[in-house]
Amino acid sequence: MFVLIVIFCFILSFMIWVVGNMLSKSMEKDKEKGGVYECGFESFYMARVPFSLQFFLIGVIFLIFDVEIVLMLPMILLSDVNLIESVYFFLFVLLLLGGLYYEWKEGALEWYN
Repeated sequence: MFVLIVIFCFILSFMIWVVGNMLSKSMEKDKEKGGVYECGFESFYMARVPFSLQFFLIGVIFLIFDVEIVLMLPMILLSDVNLIESVYFFLFVLLLLGGLYYEWKEGALEWYN
């Protein structure tokens, strides 16, 4: 029964995706509608300023490590931790440090001007 529900959900979502894709392609792209609007005037400056890839990479690395540290906090607050949980926690911290070392070694943490 579960397999039938999963197959039905897959087929239904695929059909919704196909219909949505067909409807979105039927609408033509209009340059005026896609343009930048600044108080009724043509835009004076380039509206899409290039974004620093270095800043983006540092932000993504920060988010990843921040979420992992948040996942570690409940483990620190537990008072009765057995040996297996301690080993898992140690392996998790080792994985974090390995990832940080890899990012550092690859130069992803370096800021270039």
